[in-house]
Amino acid sequence: MTDDTEAGGKIDYAEVMRRLPHRYPFLLVDKAQDYVAGTSITGVKNVTHNEPFFPGHFPIDPVMPGVLIVEAMAQTGALLMSKTMDVAVEGKVIMFMSIDGVRFRKPARPGDQLHMKVVVTKQRGDIFKFRGETFIDDKLAAEADFAAMVVTVDAPVS
Repeated sequence: MTDDTEAGGKIDYAEVMRRLPHRYPFLLVDKAQDYVAGTSITGVKNVTHNEPFFPGHFPIDPVMPGVLIVEAMAQTGALLMSKTMDVAVEGKVIMFMSIDGVRFRKPARPGDQLHMKVVVTKQRGDIFKFRGETFIDDKLAAEADFAAMVVTVDAPVS
């Protein structure tokens, strides 16, 4: 058994920042729990009224855009891949490849906490396929099947 499963598989914000290249306003995972290498993870996103999308979506009745809930699931999957494969952020990026069967069941609003449960359904080399489900207050809010892969990126030319 690895240290990850013995410690409850927790990933704090500092490790999220080391493993994902995303930054404000596009980093949509605050921490993770229940990490099991190559198998599953649960990402956590605290939705606050200060999110940059709420003034325009919608001022009177703020709702987190569904596409950002899907992105939060994808970032959770990327976090699982990064930790499982020990992918360095420098020179590599985990890219979203496909998405199928997206369903939205419950809107996310300020004050909600998203729990993105992501399970690996298939892995082949640097390509992972996932099943993601996002819960708010233990109720299914969104679900999707998606895939991602590790891509080597060229260093910027100076």
